[in-house]
Amino acid sequence: MKVKEVMNDKGEQYHICCKKGDVGRYVLLPGDPFRTDLIASYLDDAKLVAHNREHKTWTGTLDGVKVSVTSTGMGCPSMAIALEELIHCGADTFIRIGTAGHVCKKSWDESLDGVICTASVRDEGTTRHYIPIEYPAVADRHIVGALADAAKANHLNYIEGIVQSKDSFYGQHDPSGLPNGDILKQRWDAWCNGNVMASEMETAALFVISSIRECRAGAIMSFKNMKETIVIACEALMKIIESDKE
Repeated sequence: MKVKEVMNDKGEQYHICCKKGDVGRYVLLPGDPFRTDLIASYLDDAKLVAHNREHKTWTGTLDGVKVSVTSTGMGCPSMAIALEELIHCGADTFIRIGTAGHVCKKSWDESLDGVICTASVRDEGTTRHYIPIEYPAVADRHIVGALADAAKANHLNYIEGIVQSKDSFYGQHDPSGLPNGDILKQRWDAWCNGNVMASEMETAALFVISSIRECRAGAIMSFKNMKETIVIACEALMKIIESDKE
């Protein structure tokens, strides 16, 4: 499928302000631009590449292989822009590192450190501009496996499960204050009864667009300790890199 690139006057991707060669094939994706600095500290020889709007990019190495960190900002529209432009720059393997809220009863287990996302509920509008709603938002199984192995090796309890990607933070936290509140509460009950483990705002776009663009994507959501989550993501990515070399 032919895709159109939108460039700035410097020949860079319009929003992330990167070009081919600036980023690695492998990219870690936090939402928060300030969190990129922390994640970049886990890379070797990381250098700041660009920072425009909510998109901040560092590039370094893991095991001698070029790896980048780019913040996506909040929500699926911003995730979609960052992801498309990173793909234009040559990236094809992505791990989202984020935080999420609890949904179903099982997710409130205090022993859980977070969720390794196997799929996402497309409870947002961005991906409907890409493909009909019946198309699933599913993680790459190899990345899910690598994340699960890394969590186990670090003796951390990250459950595998489905997350909900939504457009409205306050639709979750203050539905009674919204005209559409009754509908939102009904839908929330459905996610609870359907064993959805967590709620966040970006993963559906990551999974859907990666599938359409023939890329690989996974995501890990923290309930407790972000530094531990970063360690798991980096170790999982190193396992994927090693597998790609074979």
